[in-house]
This record gives sequence, structure tokens and C-alpha cells, in this order.
Amino acid sequence: MSHLILLFSLFLAPAFADGGSQKSTQNLCSNYVSHKRQKRDWIWNQMHIKEEIDTPLPHHVGKITSSVRNNNAKYIIEGEYANTIFKVEETSGDVYAFERLDREKKAEYELTALIIDRTNNRSLERPSKFIIKVYDINDNAPVFVQKVFNGSVPEMSPVGTSVTKVTAVDADDPTVSGHATVTYEVTTGGEYFTIDDSGVIYTKEPNLDRETKSTYEIVVQAKDAPGFSGDSSTATVIITLSDINDNFPEFKHPASFHFKVPENISVGGEVGRVKVEDIDEPQHRNTRYSFIQGEFRDTFDIVANPYTNEGIIRPKKPLDFETVSEYKFSIEATDPTISLRHFKAGNPRSISTVTIQVTDVDEPPVFTKLPYEFKVRENHAEVKTLGSVHAEDPDAAKRKIRYIQRRASPKGDYVRVSNNGVIQLPKPLDREFSSSYNITVAAVEILEDGRLSDRESHAHVHVIVDDVNDNAPELVSPEEPRVCENAAPGKVIVRISAVDNDETSPRGFFRYSLATEDSNFSLIENYDNTANITVRYGQFNRELAKFHYLPVLISDNGDPDLTSTNTLVISVCKCNEKGNFTFCEERAKQVGVSIQALVAIFICIFTIIVIVLLILLRKRHKKDLSGLGRNVAEIHEQLVTYDEEGGGEMDTTSYDVSVLNSVRKNGLKAEAAPSLYTQVQKPAGNVTPGAGGMEMMIEVKKDEADNDRDLLPYDTLHIYGYEGAESIAESLSSLGSGSSDSDIDYDFLNDWGPRFKMLADLYGSEPSEDFMY
Repeated sequence: MSHLILLFSLFLAPAFADGGSQKSTQNLCSNYVSHKRQKRDWIWNQMHIKEEIDTPLPHHVGKITSSVRNNNAKYIIEGEYANTIFKVEETSGDVYAFERLDREKKAEYELTALIIDRTNNRSLERPSKFIIKVYDINDNAPVFVQKVFNGSVPEMSPVGTSVTKVTAVDADDPTVSGHATVTYEVTTGGEYFTIDDSGVIYTKEPNLDRETKSTYEIVVQAKDAPGFSGDSSTATVIITLSDINDNFPEFKHPASFHFKVPENISVGGEVGRVKVEDIDEPQHRNTRYSFIQGEFRDTFDIVANPYTNEGIIRPKKPLDFETVSEYKFSIEATDPTISLRHFKAGNPRSISTVTIQVTDVDEPPVFTKLPYEFKVRENHAEVKTLGSVHAEDPDAAKRKIRYIQRRASPKGDYVRVSNNGVIQLPKPLDREFSSSYNITVAAVEILEDGRLSDRESHAHVHVIVDDVNDNAPELVSPEEPRVCENAAPGKVIVRISAVDNDETSPRGFFRYSLATEDSNFSLIENYDNTANITVRYGQFNRELAKFHYLPVLISDNGDPDLTSTNTLVISVCKCNEKGNFTFCEERAKQVGVSIQALVAIFICIFTIIVIVLLILLRKRHKKDLSGLGRNVAEIHEQLVTYDEEGGGEMDTTSYDVSVLNSVRKNGLKAEAAPSLYTQVQKPAGNVTPGAGGMEMMIEVKKDEADNDRDLLPYDTLHIYGYEGAESIAESLSSLGSGSSDSDIDYDFLNDWGPRFKMLADLYGSEPSEDFMY
């Protein structure tokens, strides 16, 4: 029908064109007559052309016509495809297509028509746009938007469950009936799935089992609507069955499981694992294990591992080879999460037998009672034994047990345990030091050869110390109490409280009192374990006492009750009119030294004294050795060097030097004679002493010096005071120069060493009045 309409329009187009031309001619004539310009219009038929025309090119599209009558008129077209695909005949206005058109590429073309004077190229009419439409001929087959589609559906889904949707597109004109209509058909796999006209795929079979076949690959065909001879296309659809929990677990070894475990396995330890097979996917494996037969279901527990689905058997209580050496029971594996809708009839119960054999091991001793607790009164000297601990060898050997103390809290030798397990107290316990004492006792088996086993068990022993009232309450040191010197009677100075190291019951209380009533203070109890110190008479005298030492008695209500005396130091201060303290004396703080510090100081002092004594003894010993080591020659040298001076030039008989020389050389000793020390005097006048007296005096003094260690050395003032006679220059000795009027300071002789010590003693300081012989 559309073809007939197109042909009819083409036949009518020339007639319309001629009529338009005649009308234009009439109008032009009338215009010449009336000298009035009329509007001219373009006249052409609506242009259409079919796609993919198989006749030779060019193909006539249509004709453009203008009402202008001019022999020099020329038709031209402009636009995107003008003069390439489409061209116009200059004089007639016929439009031709020089290429075969494809509507699926471009459905219409928009061009512009112009008429100009070919002599001067002036436009004879306004340009006009026209459209060339391309008619569809249904030359395209439906095409799927992708070659492979994927879908998923749960296994065992009912018939008609939607799986997925496929889509095919036809490029033909959808406005033309039947040209763009697509129909679908399952060509491969139609026994399991079906598809509707919209492309939705549905299940056709109700019992699709993933465990039997998990993936289906079907082929879907898309083609034009029925009655059209268009081509078709196909696509592949991969359908995966998703898993549901529809299978029960089954034991891999349905006969039995056998395990061996030592009797000392810990509670909760792993005995063994039983394995099941569940063909569902891991997320749907929810196996539960249970005991169905056996007398020892309370001894073991079986729990499923969430990752491996294995059943782990664990003991719920300790195993004992000597009591039960073998356990045998039946277990069942099931899955409570399986839906009854998917239950497969005929599935058997999965049951297996488990045998657990307990093996014997050398176990450590077992204490019969745990823990151990004892009580004792503090400072109870008569209690030496609190009780005992006891352990036994659980094995058949029944070895003897030795007990050893491992740890103690607090550390120290407060609680002991003997080899046979007796808990002993080496000394009374003090609750104030610790209210409880704890020790850890190890029980060790004694082997047949007397050695101790390396396996041991431990028990905790707790000793509680009951309190005894053995501590008097003590005053809690308050801030420095102060009172104004003009305080009024009844003025509260300070509130005092006390503490007691003993246990104090909730109903316990302290009693406060003053040790003396002869003071300007009074004590008032508050009956809440505190008391107030107040002013009794008032008016303190700072000139008499700036500090008052108030003895306070504090008693507890223990049995027996204990009392302590505490001294409270109260400062008397100056105050202003408002009662504020303006000046207070600061009490000298007592600096205490610990016993340890005193012991250290005493040791240091004792060490210093010992060192000084040793130094003095060493010096004296050296001096004695030097005195004993002197020979006769040294003594004689001293006599010759420091001997008395003669009496002058005329004194030739005072002494005989040969005697001295003989004594020095021969070392002769004179016989013992009475001491002439008091008889040796300087002769008066011109009396010349004989040589015998001088010799005798020297020998006597020498013997005294050698034999008596308490005498002074021989070179002393006793000898140098013996002067010669008849000397014009009188005495030349320097011994008498100590009383001279010289102002020379001889203290520098002390720095010259021990050889000048005698001269330094003589000249360095004034002689003592007691230094007389």
C-alpha cells in the first residue's frame, strides 16, 4: 500500500507543478497590469526515497520548482550532502541521488534550495529548506547486545523461576509495522529452560540439582516477527545453579574411629577429629555432632570446626587410666539447618563408633585438698605447727612423696614446710607486718633409687594471722598547733585524732585525756574518735614560755586496752585584734639520726682511731730501733762535736783529750760508780779541775745514757753547762744565747728537718719556766 501511495504522489507532482506555473503566469500578468509586486513561492513535491535501491544510479528523488519565470533562472542546492550524494538539474529542478542510501546510517537529509540568475548570480527567490526522507525496507536482522549472557538460579527452584534476561536490537524503522519486532527462541537447552518475547529466561524443570550438574549452557535465537523474512542471530547464555543446603553430612569412615590419648591430657585438649563429607558448599555446611550411645557422654564433648567441618573430641574432665582405660560410644552427624522443603527422602542417618584408648603415664602427685588455709593468732609463741598438706601418687607404683617449699609471700623464713608436709612456724607471726602469709608447696615423688622425680605438683598454702591488741593507738600529727597569747577561755586550738595498727572494729573507739590537769589547756572528746584541745583559762605569757608541751593519753577499747602518751607541742603566737596570727616562734626541728647512721659513724671513728694509733706505734718503733742501732763511735762523735768548751787559752788542764779519743777508739766502759750528776759544778775562782774528774764525769754520763732508757740523751744542758776557766772571751757556747736580746726569728729552723730539731727547740720559742734542772 505504501508503494502505491509513493507512486501516486510521483504522478501527481507534475500536474501540481504545471498548475502552479499557470497560476504564476496569471499573477505575473496581473502584476504587469496593476504595476503591483506579488510574493513568489517555491513549489515542489515532498521527497522520499527507498533505501538500498538496486537499480542503476542515479536515482530520481524529486523536483524543486519556483514560481519565478525567468529564462536565465538556475536551480542549485546547498547543504551537507549537496553536490555529493544529491545533485539538482539546473533548469528543471530535478533532484537525483548518486549513491545508494542506508536508512540505518541516516534516515533523512536536510538541504537548501536556491534559484539565481545565471548571468549575474543574483538570487531570484529567497532560499528554502527541504527534507529528503529515506524509507525503511526491513533489511536488518536482530542483533544481541552481547554474545554471551550469564545467569544464576538456586538449585531445586520451582518451574517458572526467573533466571536472567537477554536483549537483541533490530536497526530497522520501528515505526514501520513488523520491521523492528524481535522474537526469541531457545534452540539448545530447551528441555531445562524457556524464554518469552521480552527475553526473560525461566526454569522449565523443577529438580535442577547443583550436585548433579552445576552449570548449563543454552543457545537463544533472535529473529524478526513472524511473517517477515528477515535474518536472525544467536547468543549463548551460561546459567549457574547456586547452592542451597539440601544434603546431610556423611561420615567418610562409617565403621569406626579409634584414638589413643595419654591420661594426663588437659581438660579441653584435643583427643582426635572425626571427618564427614558434605557435598554442599562450605557456607551451607552446618554439621552438628551428638552422642547417641555410650555411658561416658559426660566425659567428652565433640564440637564442629567451622572451617573444616570436622568434629573435634575434647575431654570435659580429667582422664584416669587406673579408673577407666577405654571409652567406646556412638556419635551421629546431622545438619539442623536443612529445610524440610528440600529434604530428600531416603537419606540414611550418618552414625559412627568412636573408641578412645587411655594410655598410662607417670603422673605427678595429686593433693587431696586444695587450697590449704590455716589460722593462727599473732605473736603466739606456743604454736609451732599449723597442720599438714597431703598428696598421693595416682599411679599404681604409689611412690612416697617429699614436700618442698617453692615460693613465699612475703619473702622470708616465716612459714616452713617439712619433708613430710607439716606446716611449721619458726617464730611467732606479726599481723602488723603482714596479715597473711602464703607459700607454694611442691609435692615430688621419690624414685626407687632415692632420687626425686622431675614431675611435681603444687599446692597453695594460705596462713591467716588473727589480730591481737598489742599496739597502743598513736596520735596523728596535726599541723603545728598555735594559740594566740590573748586567747579567750574555750577557744578550740586543734582537733586531734589517732590511729591504731591493730584491727579496729566498726564499733571501736579511742579515749582521749590529758596526763596532767595543771595546764592552761583542756581536752573535750567529740565521740567520733577525735577530740578538741581548748583554752582553759586564757591569757598566755610569751615571756615565760613560747611553746607548751602537752602530754595526751590515748587508749583503745581492745582486750586488754592499751594506752600511749603523746606530746602535743603548742606554739604561743602574737595576734592582731581579729585573732589572726602575726608572729610565731619557729620551734627548732629535731633532726633524728637512724641507728644505721649511728653505727656507720661509730665504725668510721673507730677506724680513724686505730689508724692513728698504728701510725704512732710505728713511729715510736722506728725511734727505738734508731736508738738501739747507734754504736759507740756515733756517741763519741757527738761528745767530740758537742763537748764542753775549754776555759780559754790558759786552760790546758781542764781535761785530757786523749782519754776521750781512747774511749772512742777502744769502746772501754768504766766501772759502775755513784752518780756525780749533782756534784758536777763549775769550779769557782781559778781552781783548775784535774783531768781525772772530767774523765770520770764523762764515763758516768755515758753509762747512764746507755743503760737507762728513761734518761735524757747525753748531749743536753747538763753537760754543756760545764765551762772551762781562765778564758778571756768567757763562754763561747751558744746555749746561753736563748736569753739574748736579739730580735732574730729562729722559727725557720723547724723547716730544716730532724737534724736541726734541737736548735729549733732552743731558739724557736721562749724557754718554759718549768724547764729547769
